[in-house]
Amino acid sequence: MNYRHAFHAGNFADILKHLVLTLCLEHLKAKPKPVRYIDSHSGIGAYDLASEEAERSPEWRDGIGKLLDADIPEAARPALAPYLELIREMNPDGLKSYPGSPEIAARLLRETDRMHLCELHAADAVTLDERYKRDKRVKVEKRDGYKAIQALVPPPEKRGLVLVDPPFEDRDELAHMAEAVMGAIGKWPTGTFIFWRSLKNLWAADRFDAGLAHWLITEQGIDPEKILRADLWTRDLASEGKLAGAGVVIVNPPWTLEEQLIGALPWLADTLAQGDGYGWRVDGAFTDEDLEDLADD
Repeated sequence: MNYRHAFHAGNFADILKHLVLTLCLEHLKAKPKPVRYIDSHSGIGAYDLASEEAERSPEWRDGIGKLLDADIPEAARPALAPYLELIREMNPDGLKSYPGSPEIAARLLRETDRMHLCELHAADAVTLDERYKRDKRVKVEKRDGYKAIQALVPPPEKRGLVLVDPPFEDRDELAHMAEAVMGAIGKWPTGTFIFWRSLKNLWAADRFDAGLAHWLITEQGIDPEKILRADLWTRDLASEGKLAGAGVVIVNPPWTLEEQLIGALPWLADTLAQGDGYGWRVDGAFTDEDLEDLADD
């Protein structure tokens, strides 16, 4: 457990992940019934962009630092507006801090909603608990997130979202995620699930996506149109150095999400590009042909 997200807070991978999270939570709030948010790898909740860690590796400068004052085209505004407004509200005097997924959820959810945050890193779990100890909606546990989500679903509210966002320190991280995924979705097939994964190895990510989609469709009877993939890369994925690409797979996404992301990602890719070979993709459904192509890659 050496990964500390403070070094990467606010980078391009965070932007895509948190954009999707914001849009999904906003959609869930459209109905009055309460929802539950479950976060498997919560971190510390929010990040000081002036901290030693953030200053040593200021990835946010090439990420959220490029967005707040940018001239956003009309096609991208509907998707980006709720996310960027939250960042601005958190930083009334200029960009000084960045919200992790728990802080985004805490700012968006209502008094009747609930949050369950899991963090295995001992120091980070203490920091996380300190941040939310006065918030009656929030429960924080120092706990293995993979095991937790299988025990926490389905929640009493029956409506909600699970974010699985591991640090990818383990070379077998995708396999661990897949095992947890199948256990959790099997128990709560109507919940919204967001799975973040790096694109260091596009082949491995595609294999995970294909395997997950095949299991959901054939074993759980989930409509292929209820599986959505969104990826963003800032330069050629084969280039060396820091992370070049990342993305999410969403199960049971809002019906509006695909159109929103298609409107926003072309502009995000252009704005956040760090070299040649940058790009994006949004797959709205996995057909039999798609699955065969992914399995053959």
